[in-house]
Amino acid sequence: MAKEQLQVLNALDVAKTQWYHFTAIIIAGMGFFTDAYDLFCISLVTKLLGRIYYHVDGAAKPGTLPPNVSAAVNGVAFCGTLAGQLFFGWLGDKMGRKKVYGMTLMLMVICSIASGLSFGHDPKGVMATLCFFRFWLGFGIGGDYPLSATIMSEYANKKTRGAFIAAVFAMQGFGILAGGIFAIIISSSFGARFDAPAYEVDPVGSTVPQADFVWRIIVMVGALPAALTYYWRMKMPETARYTALVAKNMKQAASDMSKVLNMEIEAEQKVEAVQDKQANVFGLFSKEFLSRHGLHLLGTTTTWFLLDIAFYSQNLFQKDIFSAIGWIPPAKTMNAIDEVFRIARAQTLIALCSTVPGYWFTVAFIDKIGRFAIQMMGFFFMTVFMFALAIPYDHWTHKENRIGFVVMYSLTFFFANFGPNATTFVVPAEIFPARFRSTCHGISAASGKLGAMVGAFGFLYLAQNKDKSKTDAGYPPGIGVKNSLIVLGVVNFLGMLFTLLVPESKGRSLEEISGENDDEGAEMEQSSAHNRTVPV
Repeated sequence: MAKEQLQVLNALDVAKTQWYHFTAIIIAGMGFFTDAYDLFCISLVTKLLGRIYYHVDGAAKPGTLPPNVSAAVNGVAFCGTLAGQLFFGWLGDKMGRKKVYGMTLMLMVICSIASGLSFGHDPKGVMATLCFFRFWLGFGIGGDYPLSATIMSEYANKKTRGAFIAAVFAMQGFGILAGGIFAIIISSSFGARFDAPAYEVDPVGSTVPQADFVWRIIVMVGALPAALTYYWRMKMPETARYTALVAKNMKQAASDMSKVLNMEIEAEQKVEAVQDKQANVFGLFSKEFLSRHGLHLLGTTTTWFLLDIAFYSQNLFQKDIFSAIGWIPPAKTMNAIDEVFRIARAQTLIALCSTVPGYWFTVAFIDKIGRFAIQMMGFFFMTVFMFALAIPYDHWTHKENRIGFVVMYSLTFFFANFGPNATTFVVPAEIFPARFRSTCHGISAASGKLGAMVGAFGFLYLAQNKDKSKTDAGYPPGIGVKNSLIVLGVVNFLGMLFTLLVPESKGRSLEEISGENDDEGAEMEQSSAHNRTVPV
């Protein structure tokens, strides 16, 4: 027999949407805004870094980052993010969501600023400093994933919980957009002030000394939104679910939520002993956890892993695809600052037309059609569009078909965001018990970052031309863009298959989904029945 749900948690579940929900979305969302800005702004300036620090006298093309340096600069933040997701996810369940929340933000502020203040002016010193601080920046960003998702899921009511968690994640779209817009503003103002000839006219003069400030300013501005939200994060009370179910302090939970909900909630003493007994039933690495939530965890980790392979291989190397189809002219026909402007403009256009709308479509529909349907549909259309780009790839490279290519490419992005990119973030914050929620979300997110590394670096090498003479400097021949897109299509198809392991969590309370409301026997029975009735 299921036990009565605690009054304080029930009050949260049935609460009308009110002001505190929106403040929670903004406070948690600004972290995500910063995460996206910090992670993606580097792809706007990597070509500029190559021109400034790796210029070769007499070369026909501008300097580019050597493959190992490019991989380090682009990927070191991912390594940090992966470590941060696991560490802060675990810490969030041990110490509480709120205590750890401020640490991650402070780390992001300090490391954003430090990334732009490199030691020395020689390439090695600059790149080593940049990589060191971007690792720790990533570590802070990593913590934001499990904590933001968990806090939002534990604050939300059950009717609109999916939309609230998705709205926090949707701030990522605005972060990517802000990065592009800010890079456009900085590059055009520097370009107007310090006019320079194209590389083919004057190789040395095409990169003005002031270009060094451009990338530093773009990288450092990421500290601003994080710093602005720090105060509000510190004022948020701990979530009632952590306080009641994990810390066992019913009185505190009732008092915190009375203030938040503007209503009187009485503390319940009688359930304390029962909760205590139940909370010690099984640990994360137990057979019990494996039988109840093992398949769910496999589902959330594999789908996030596969999604990020496809998502990050596209996102980080947009600029290469744009160059390949001629949307950005050959590097030698531009000066250094002009190149930043054009890359930023292309990335902003994609974000505006497909990335941002995709996120908000998820927010609008997730509580109507459910997480499962959105994730399945997203993976399906990503597969379709990826193959539609890959199979007739030669057709898309002709000048007159370029707009078509960009439209198809944008649609792939749109369905990533109105699809698994949002749902893989939402679901792990809902389907696990409170005492493992942050940890399991961290494990799922870290699996995603592993996919991001595979996508980002695998794609760097895979997409190289088969002809040795046409590869980028320092890279071995690859399988070409066409075959790389076919590989990504297959990855998306696998994502559809693994989605079958993920349960639907729409419209149910967190305790009902995770089985925390039930007696031990009933809980076990309900959970195994739940595993059998995964929607397909």
